[in-house]
Amino acid sequence: VLDPCPLTEENMKEGLSLLCKTGNGLAHAYVKFEAKEKHLTDISILQRYIHLRYVNLSENKLRDLSPLSSLTHLLWLKVDGNLLTSACMQELPYLQIISFAHNRVKDMEGITHPRLANLSLKGNKIKAALGLSQGQLFSLHILELRGNKLESTAGLNLPKLKTLYLAQNAIRSLEGLEGLGQLTTLHLRDNQLETLDGFCSTMKCLQYLNLRSNAISNLQEVAKLQVLPMLRALVLLDNPCSDEADYRVEVLVMLPHLERLDKDFFEEDERAEANKI
Repeated sequence: VLDPCPLTEENMKEGLSLLCKTGNGLAHAYVKFEAKEKHLTDISILQRYIHLRYVNLSENKLRDLSPLSSLTHLLWLKVDGNLLTSACMQELPYLQIISFAHNRVKDMEGITHPRLANLSLKGNKIKAALGLSQGQLFSLHILELRGNKLESTAGLNLPKLKTLYLAQNAIRSLEGLEGLGQLTTLHLRDNQLETLDGFCSTMKCLQYLNLRSNAISNLQEVAKLQVLPMLRALVLLDNPCSDEADYRVEVLVMLPHLERLDKDFFEEDERAEANKI
């Protein structure tokens, strides 16, 4: 049980900044508000500050964000390190960036902001990548799901997504990736992948793939990445297969268009040896 600690007018005076024109340009209002580490449990007062565009309420004790539903001009929201169990909010028409990092969020239901471009749910308790609707998230380009409890990639059907962070989960299988046609960067470090099944030719824009610290023991699994026409950088460090003799050349034989493996670009002599093989 938390001691009630509501946001007060005094907190508002301390945290408001950035005076901007509003409406028809004849009036002015503060559009930025920050109240970090205030032990807040209640932000009801924010309903009256309808002109806010940038709000940071990180490191408090919030469980309810419903008062933000009246902030229809909101562009940027950061609520890291609170006690939120859901990311569900009233749809906000202009919201572009949200960070829910290090809360207690269990699923991705109810995130429907049409202009949302960058969403972070890092360090939560999400077990399945379900609930994000491609029919509502038209603009989502960056999704951060590092440090959750995901076991699969099923459900990430977001055709406009460009960068996807899935490191530090418990992913054993890659499923449903065929819808990620514009993805350029995929981080899967620190998971439990043993095979590389699941990649497909529709992922025609993927250039960078980080598979460090998984359980890939058979180097022949790398051949399954031949379906990725634009792949230029691959990280396989700390997988059992990276200890094999002639590891770098073997990878280059299978993926001749690769420019960089782990931290190093391929040298000319490595390319010559791969071509010879």
